[in-house]
Amino acid sequence: MLTVVLECQDQESELAQTLSVLVAGAVEGLVGDVVVLDHGSRDGTSRVADAAGCRFHSQWDIKDIIGSARGDWLLFVEPGARPQAGWIDEIAEYIALNKLPARFTASRGYRRPFFERIGRATPPLELGLLLPKSQALAAARSGMSLAEFAKGQKPRKLASELIPSWVARAAR
Repeated sequence: MLTVVLECQDQESELAQTLSVLVAGAVEGLVGDVVVLDHGSRDGTSRVADAAGCRFHSQWDIKDIIGSARGDWLLFVEPGARPQAGWIDEIAEYIALNKLPARFTASRGYRRPFFERIGRATPPLELGLLLPKSQALAAARSGMSLAEFAKGQKPRKLASELIPSWVARAAR
């Protein structure tokens, strides 16, 4: 079973887009738990999380969140990111056969303009991060953000594509 963790601040519409894709994973029995970590949102982020049955935290520490995760694997994604077709089967197979972290492949249909890609580091969670709970617990330190947490990982690349969150932000 998989726990999905998202970190938000005033991202109601982006959160709704990501959660709508995760529903299929819940129906298939892959996604068992979704945790939304908030940084003082003033929009409807908490209402969206509540309506979707997510655990919502406005005061949190990453070590406590990982420790309370129900799944044996964690998937960290940015609000607005949307895994594409085939992600459920691929992740289910990957977690059954592997012990190493992984990330999605960037969507070929949604690339940043050429000059924006040159010399630009990819944000740590732009392509998500999938890793075993035990490994996440070992890497977590109190006070870390999800982006800081993801920086130290060396993930493998999944074949499944992910539409990054910047696409949803650009469509606002």
